[in-house]
Amino acid sequence: MIDRDRVSAVHTLYRQGVGSRAIARQLRIDVKTVRAILHGNGDVREYKQRDDRIVADEALIDKLYSDCNGYVQRMHELLTEEYGIDVGYSTLTRLVRKKMRADEHRERSCRVPDLPGEEMQHDTSEHKVRINGVKQKLISSGIYLRYSKMRYIRFYRRFNRFTMKCFIDEALRHWGYCPRYCIIDNTSLAVLGGTGSAAIMNPEMSSFADNYGFTWKAHAIGHANRKAGTERNFYTIETNFLPGRTFTTLEDLNKQAVEWATVRYAKRPLSKTKLIPCELFEVEKYQLIKLPDFITAPYMPYQRLVDQYGYCSFDGNYYWVPENVTSRKVTLLEYAAHLRIMNGTHELSRYDLPADGTNNEIIVPPGHSPKNHFVPKNRKIGCDQEEQRLRAVDQVYLT
Repeated sequence: MIDRDRVSAVHTLYRQGVGSRAIARQLRIDVKTVRAILHGNGDVREYKQRDDRIVADEALIDKLYSDCNGYVQRMHELLTEEYGIDVGYSTLTRLVRKKMRADEHRERSCRVPDLPGEEMQHDTSEHKVRINGVKQKLISSGIYLRYSKMRYIRFYRRFNRFTMKCFIDEALRHWGYCPRYCIIDNTSLAVLGGTGSAAIMNPEMSSFADNYGFTWKAHAIGHANRKAGTERNFYTIETNFLPGRTFTTLEDLNKQAVEWATVRYAKRPLSKTKLIPCELFEVEKYQLIKLPDFITAPYMPYQRLVDQYGYCSFDGNYYWVPENVTSRKVTLLEYAAHLRIMNGTHELSRYDLPADGTNNEIIVPPGHSPKNHFVPKNRKIGCDQEEQRLRAVDQVYLT
């Protein structure tokens, strides 16, 4: 059976010279039904309004939705028990969904043109990477130039505000230039309060950005596509960089990652435009901000005491301090790749940070041997060394 409106439409279209098959396509009915209607054999169906349809009061639904914090099950209990309205649970769910769609207001995403020298994008993502045969969870930090599509990545075991500053400093020094804006999400590492365009940046991070000449910009919550370039970068890491490569250490992983991002990927033509990022970067240079000749690298200060053997501890290792120190209290300045030991404003010594995983080691300047042969006071000697000593004495101790 078919309703009267479609029967009327079939006759109207037929009188206008439309064929049976064309009518069937337009009205989305079978061509045999169209022919039956034209020959007067089509059954007509009348649509009637249901007499048992439950009409719920919208004001009551709104009140219960607010009182029950949107929990439909509790709303259903109140409607049936207290208000005596026998409404089906699925019907109530449909009404609540309809209300949510009516109340929901989504701002439409806008298209931002790719302007040379205008912006870069930064974000982080977790990856499971196999290093020396062991799968480990690492955090990748990526920065992406929107116009030229140049990128820089690095992996970390932990990522904090200091690490974020060190990474951006390393990337910008590699390029020698900086865009005017850096698009980020609403991370607490940079945002002090608020979100999106109303975000208030942390004074420490604002001061850091001023050294290079760029300004932080946070995108609205739920609009991660505002920095789609760096989001796509993480997908490319998972599908192109990590598969088929082996890594022995974290340093080896980062060495290959930087080479892949700045050399191999930078010389690869883009899939759609066939443009090459490194060549676009040469064009974009004239619109970017050239970095000053001198910028103080980010560092983190720590206070330490020198023990009676001349060592101070930092990050699980022990560093020898020269004897010309005037006080037991020294200041350690941690940089991205090295450590400075300071006595006031005077630098006592400088050490390169050890490789990842180095722990409980005594570190002295190259070619230098301290006068005493004592170990640091707080150095922990594991049971492995004691076992080796006993094995060297006699096997009897182990039986």
